[in-house]
Amino acid sequence: VQLQASGGGSVQPGGSLRLSCVASGFTRKPYATAWFRQAPGKEREGVSFIRSSDDTTDYIDSVQGRFTISRDSATNTVYLQMMSLKPEDTGVYFCATTPPGIWKGSNWLFRTDEYDHWGQGTLVTVSS
Repeated sequence: VQLQASGGGSVQPGGSLRLSCVASGFTRKPYATAWFRQAPGKEREGVSFIRSSDDTTDYIDSVQGRFTISRDSATNTVYLQMMSLKPEDTGVYFCATTPPGIWKGSNWLFRTDEYDHWGQGTLVTVSS
């Protein structure tokens, strides 16, 4: 199983980036795919997730209305479109998947310990 994250870069405040996470090697569809981020000196935090069964999504409050997560099942790719970027969005962004299972709410799906496969991370820097 492999998750390949890409799309990071350096942008000015107000700019946009689109991150991609390509999954390979799965024998069963994960319950959900999420994007996490980790800023320097801070803990990793969940940013957004999308459920594989019905494409329902959720976001943390600080990115609501600016970020959009989506999924292309034909290419096994999950995207995170990030707009109106702010300096506080700076960090390494990781994609991750959680195993198939029963329905889980947002309280669980923003937890790092719910995810068993992780990509390598892609750096996003927002600075003027």
